[in-house]
Amino acid sequence: MIISTPPTETATGHVAEMYADDVENDGLVFHHTRVMAVNPEAHAAFENLIRAIVPSIGVRTYEAATLGAARAIGSAHCLLAHGRKALRAEVLSEDGLAGFARGEDTAFSPAEQAVVRYAARLSRDASAMTDQDAAELRAVGYDDRQIVDITLAAAARNYFSRALLALAVPVDDVPGLDPAIARALVSAAAE
Repeated sequence: MIISTPPTETATGHVAEMYADDVENDGLVFHHTRVMAVNPEAHAAFENLIRAIVPSIGVRTYEAATLGAARAIGSAHCLLAHGRKALRAEVLSEDGLAGFARGEDTAFSPAEQAVVRYAARLSRDASAMTDQDAAELRAVGYDDRQIVDITLAAAARNYFSRALLALAVPVDDVPGLDPAIARALVSAAAE
């Protein structure tokens, strides 16, 4: 990786908080955290955006949008991190996450499956989307605010994932994931 990142031993402010969160939760500082620590204001803004999105759609729908976008983009970083988050939040079981890695979305509810499809379309070719795409979300019960926030969740994942991919950030092992599921998620990103 060509980017020089702030050293842990001299980190202060938001950077120190980012590093401490990783160490507290996982025992290491992830490469993606180190890279985002180069611009801590942008990282804080990203976190604030996510905090503004989740209340209207909930964690399950947020993770459906995030995982759908990450799989479509091919982001192993985000598939691993949010796969584990989905497990911890009991959004998906290990079997459900393994199925998701294989392209099976049946562990999500029908409404959440619509979110996964929507996030994937946004991630593959947002310019080709039409009112029909949002109408599919409305048809499964999402209101205007939720449709906007689902769109923002998928777009935010595009921002974060594509930045990591463009900077060739190494993919770390994510503690707490079954190794077979982790391999399946990395394989899903490569497809």
